[in-house]
Amino acid sequence: MTPGRSATAGLLHDEPVPADAISSELVYRGRVWDVRRDTFRYNDEELVREYVAHPGAAAVVALDDDERVLLIQQYRHPIRLRDWEIPAGLLDVEGEPPEQAARRELAEEADMAAADWSELASVFTTPGGNDEIVHIYLARGLSPAAADFVRGAEEADIRVEWVPLQDAVTAVLEGRMRNALLTVGVLAAAERLRRGA
Repeated sequence: MTPGRSATAGLLHDEPVPADAISSELVYRGRVWDVRRDTFRYNDEELVREYVAHPGAAAVVALDDDERVLLIQQYRHPIRLRDWEIPAGLLDVEGEPPEQAARRELAEEADMAAADWSELASVFTTPGGNDEIVHIYLARGLSPAAADFVRGAEEADIRVEWVPLQDAVTAVLEGRMRNALLTVGVLAAAERLRRGA
């Protein structure tokens, strides 16, 4: 057994539940995501829940040889902040695997490419309110992308910074950076490096 790992650690996992669906209706069709209303049976009770139906997303923790993480800052209207993030984007190209979407987002948002890719974590962002899952990848062996991308809207004034990974971890733990994907990504990357993986 690995030091610090309990005998049951490998048994921990989310469990699928086949809730009996009675009905599902589209409440609102949006440009990016929709709102659905489902009626289902759970524990012998009929329940109704509304939630955002989301296509999912991919995100990238890009680390250079000096263990600096590539962060971007852009305006996010719902929170009225230019928050710090890791490159990320929707799974909105039909048939595109999440890793390919992550590669695309790294190029589009930061003009970077990577030679080495590995899965880092997958997270449900708000399981009580939407079905979004985000696949987060660790990218190493970085180089400039083959082409520069023209950015518009909120991405037009995107800011890119290389930050020591431990400084990003500290900013998360001190509550100075609160983006969920950045939080999961930098903490998972730091733990992977600590474990020597």
